[in-house]
Amino acid sequence: MPNVTFYFEVHQPYRLKRVFSFSDERDFIDWNRNREIFSKVTDKNYIPMTKLLLDLVKEYPEFKVSFSFTGVFFEQAEKFRPEVISLFQELFDTGNMDILDETYYHSLAYLIGKQEFLDQIRQHREVIYKIFKFKPKVFRNTEAMYSNDIARIAEGLGYKGIISEGWDKNLGWRSPNYAYTPPKGKISVLLRNYKLSDDVAFRFSSNTWKEFPLTADKYTDWIAGNEGDTVNLFMDYETFGEHQWQETGIFEFMKNLPGKMLRRGIGFNTVSESASLKPVGVFDAPDIISWADLDRDLSAWLGNKMQDTAFSKLKEMEKDVLLTHNEDYIHKWRVLQTSDNFYYMCTKWFADGDIHKYFNAYDSPYVAYINYMNILSQLDRQIKPSLELHGKPANTQA
Repeated sequence: MPNVTFYFEVHQPYRLKRVFSFSDERDFIDWNRNREIFSKVTDKNYIPMTKLLLDLVKEYPEFKVSFSFTGVFFEQAEKFRPEVISLFQELFDTGNMDILDETYYHSLAYLIGKQEFLDQIRQHREVIYKIFKFKPKVFRNTEAMYSNDIARIAEGLGYKGIISEGWDKNLGWRSPNYAYTPPKGKISVLLRNYKLSDDVAFRFSSNTWKEFPLTADKYTDWIAGNEGDTVNLFMDYETFGEHQWQETGIFEFMKNLPGKMLRRGIGFNTVSESASLKPVGVFDAPDIISWADLDRDLSAWLGNKMQDTAFSKLKEMEKDVLLTHNEDYIHKWRVLQTSDNFYYMCTKWFADGDIHKYFNAYDSPYVAYINYMNILSQLDRQIKPSLELHGKPANTQA
């Protein structure tokens, strides 16, 4: 019978102001909106769920969880609700919580370039060590974006494990409930069991789902019926209380789950422990896969002309922004790399469309695109005097 590895992603993007063409807005982050959203999610998710996990690890010393936090989440937590950080530190101090590394800005940095990717991983390492005095052993790229090359880079940085989606196209007949390796390298690839993860993350409160209602007993039966070494249940932390409201019974479900599993002989791993499992085969991903949407590719962020145009402009600005050596400009540019900004521009429909509408901060993807391009143009104008001051010509392609 496999153990269970719980992993939660904790991320809050910066919501951007509505900016008009040729406006003179120097700061495009909507601080009031971000404070409002962060406070709401804190009260609905961060505080009650983390307190619940603290109670669970005290009641069940065998119970373990793992987290990945973005740097922009910590920036907002420090500014708006610092007690959230204290709660996570308290949970970490129990010894039952593991932490992963990722990109600081939850960004598309890998697609910008290798050096930008490495710089943001370094930034993330620094903030995790600052807050927890801990050096993660497992890496998880933004939205679980994974390929053989990303695995190679992560292994080169010393990570022992990396997260990916247990996508059928890559797995074939095999199970996601084992550790694998890339075609070249020894890093352990941990695959999300997307069916069991999404049963909680997306289907839990759906009364049209044939398995509704989902109880801790039923879910434990499903886990116990799996073969393998670890059932990797990877999901957004906001599943608990925000995406699935308290009224759905999601907290009671989680409160009852560890005891039910332990009584059935199901144990728990951290991601680091699962990364130490003996690999059973090769997981080959020559192209990037992700955990987003039905296609499990990059089309949630780079699937239409608006997204491609915006990303091309963002990427072209790299040289000029870095030449300024201005930390404020570089921070702004990296905030604009956050994957959510491109998710808002997505025009995919059908089953994916409902998800995009839920997360979209704009009335439409077209409004998101126009606003984003206005902000990019504004930032481009801001950096020009700094380049001229240092006698450095601006990149004419930008």
